[in-house]
Amino acid sequence: MKHIFYFILILLCNAACHHGEHAHGAPAESEAATRDAHPLNVVVQDVAAGTFTQVIKTGGQLLSAQNDEVTVAATSSGIVSFSGATGAEGATVTAGQTLCTVSAKHIADGDPAVKTAAAYNAALKEYERAKELVKDRIISEREFEQAQLQYETAKAAYHAHAGNNTSGGIKITSPLSGTVKQRWACTGEYVTVGQPLLRLAKNKRLQLKADVPAKYFNTLRHVADAHFKTPSDEHLYTLRELNGRRLSVGAALNPSSGYVPVTFEFDNNGALLAGAYAEVYLLADTQHDVVSIPLTAVTEEQGLYFVYLQHDDGDYEKQEVALGSNDGVRVHILSGLAPGDRIVTQGVTQVRLAVNRSVIPDTHQH
Repeated sequence: MKHIFYFILILLCNAACHHGEHAHGAPAESEAATRDAHPLNVVVQDVAAGTFTQVIKTGGQLLSAQNDEVTVAATSSGIVSFSGATGAEGATVTAGQTLCTVSAKHIADGDPAVKTAAAYNAALKEYERAKELVKDRIISEREFEQAQLQYETAKAAYHAHAGNNTSGGIKITSPLSGTVKQRWACTGEYVTVGQPLLRLAKNKRLQLKADVPAKYFNTLRHVADAHFKTPSDEHLYTLRELNGRRLSVGAALNPSSGYVPVTFEFDNNGALLAGAYAEVYLLADTQHDVVSIPLTAVTEEQGLYFVYLQHDDGDYEKQEVALGSNDGVRVHILSGLAPGDRIVTQGVTQVRLAVNRSVIPDTHQH
């Protein structure tokens, strides 16, 4: 049985409702009449049937784009020393900035910069000598080529260190502008040639990896767009506003999670952080001639969902509804509403409080 509540303040709201219309951008309500009840800051809209995109709600994680990261490795063996805050995860770096130095000056094997310089000078002298000897046919062409090869190898090693050789050791610079994502070595630690030191990320592009239950596998091929929000930011992001696109849909279950992965890539607007978990709304097939309303119109009480109907005489009615899927903005109504119903879409809390204050409990009702 539906309970009709009446309160005198709504007379003022109803009078204000007829001063104008409030347009809503959703296709289902593009022609709907919307009235703004100013005294309670209440907005009401006429329900209309329209289109609604099927939504798969799931969880996911924001990741750095694969071509957006680079690993910085040691170019020589020795003791590593990081420059300032560049060794801290999350630190901002610029292209060409010195990240750290690697020094072997006090190690038994010797300073590699000194060793490569000595090897280069020796190979240069031998190469110059071989050029003269091969002219007089004192040495063979093969011997000359070997001397030339040794010289080129020593030259490459020398120049690799020469441009980065400092009083503190061999400097290692950043190949890009971005942030330090991971660090695998600490100041004072001995590192070897090729050992990974830092992982840098540009943070210009991010990926959204959604984990989808297997029951939706056949629907995933129709998924081309998604909405998401993170725990640290209640803003609902759309891939369209972030220049996003779908990258891939998994062809099999992930053995570790048991879900099918769906991956998107998009621009980082500076407010999103790689590694953050997200609430994801995957948009699939479009449904026609269905009723959907803004999520702001729905209130929940003890596990049941309600909306508030407004009648022409100023009465408000609390109406239970059954909800379908939602895309983070709108929700599909399975039952409880019909086209032509007028519902409160903003100011639901004010209406509920006003209704509750004006209701006189009937202690004899069972």
